[in-house]
Amino acid sequence: MKQEIINKDWEEAIKDIDNNVIDLVVTDPPYGMSFKSNHRKVKHKAIQNDDNLDWLPDWVTELKRVCKEDAHLYIFCSWHNIDVFKKEVGKHFNVKNILIWEKNNTGMGDLEGDYAPKYEMILFCSNGKKKLNGGRDANILKAKRTQNENHPTEKPINLISYLIEKSSQKGDLVLDTFGGSCGTAIASRQKERNCICIEIEEDYCRVANERLFSTTMSLF
Repeated sequence: MKQEIINKDWEEAIKDIDNNVIDLVVTDPPYGMSFKSNHRKVKHKAIQNDDNLDWLPDWVTELKRVCKEDAHLYIFCSWHNIDVFKKEVGKHFNVKNILIWEKNNTGMGDLEGDYAPKYEMILFCSNGKKKLNGGRDANILKAKRTQNENHPTEKPINLISYLIEKSSQKGDLVLDTFGGSCGTAIASRQKERNCICIEIEEDYCRVANERLFSTTMSLF
């Protein structure tokens, strides 16, 4: 299996992907809300292109081009912009459900004037009528938060692995257009899928390649 980490902006990198070749998309795009946190031991760079969603229509159009007719898509979202993503993605794909990732503990946020966040949303979409592997599961997914040591919005490998197993077969091609520290590539390798992981920040690509190498060594 091949896991390719590409250090480019998604707009440039996706043009090199052929039409109708992607079996599954798993990605965590910028939420358009200038996300940052001062409550981490490890300080990360600000997420690029996270101050607006102007890129969203072109991104969805390109996903439609590269996806196979029966592809599934999992797009991490925030409640702040879920309606915007649903509307735009729904122009080209079937929006099937909103999955809830229930975390094991709460985030920070407003410590006195708001409820403590303990979940993220995942938009589940289809480009056809492909069924889920293993039948129908509940749309509440429980997974422990990471410590965000590698990226400010790092997702658990076991959560990504679950999504990959539900919506693809061994040897399929998975795409992540906003790779971060490229957990999608690591999960794809563990589950014997091919993967294209695009990430604009060179430092995160370096970390991703180190993690991927460690994963490769652990398999032998």
